[in-house]
Amino acid sequence: MDLFFCLRADAPEFFSDRDPLHPKIQEIFTMVDLLPLPKLTPEGYKCFVYRLAFPYADPEKFHFNDYVKTFFLVGDSRIRSEKQFPTGEVIIFDMDGFTFRHLTKVVLTSLRKYMQYAQEAHPVRLKQVHVINVSPLLDKAMSLAKPLIKSEVAQMIHFHLPGSSTLQEFVPIEIMPNEYGGQAGSIKDIKETWKKTAENNREWFLSDPWIADNSKRTDRKNMPGIMDGSFRSLIID
Repeated sequence: MDLFFCLRADAPEFFSDRDPLHPKIQEIFTMVDLLPLPKLTPEGYKCFVYRLAFPYADPEKFHFNDYVKTFFLVGDSRIRSEKQFPTGEVIIFDMDGFTFRHLTKVVLTSLRKYMQYAQEAHPVRLKQVHVINVSPLLDKAMSLAKPLIKSEVAQMIHFHLPGSSTLQEFVPIEIMPNEYGGQAGSIKDIKETWKKTAENNREWFLSDPWIADNSKRTDRKNMPGIMDGSFRSLIID
């Protein structure tokens, strides 16, 4: 809990000035599909698909910090609105359309903050990570992320070639969006549901919630921060 509030305070580029109606955020919603799927797996896991939206936008318009801010807008909207508590989380990243030009837009200092918060403080039980439609760019992408990935998380990562059905060994096809051969509804409708949920929480987001005032801490030398790299509180079963 300490890390949850303190790491958010240390990442204002992600957790401050969060207006879901801001043009930059609205643009990210058009460029990226952020899709918490409506149905759980048989194990009770919640699946979250994220990918570039089609048709793929100009990578020069892709801003990493704005993307991460929008990603956590959806994540926080889930925390506030979902009444069904999953027993775990399954992340599915679709590399289709992801190019080297997108990779060059990643801000390394921001990536470190994102990885630490996601692994240490985000209130989910991570169970699996799937990378689908892998491309030759995978090695370059992993060279950036691998030093920041905890060993337990690395063991959860599975890679799936384009056109393969190996994801179905972990995630039932029927809970996937229609475009993937599933029955969960269209990508457009799923995304619009969560976009509207974030927008409906606009006043709450503008209040800068869930952020510690680290200036009032008396133990600043021992304050959990983005540079300590401890990964202590990752919840893994």
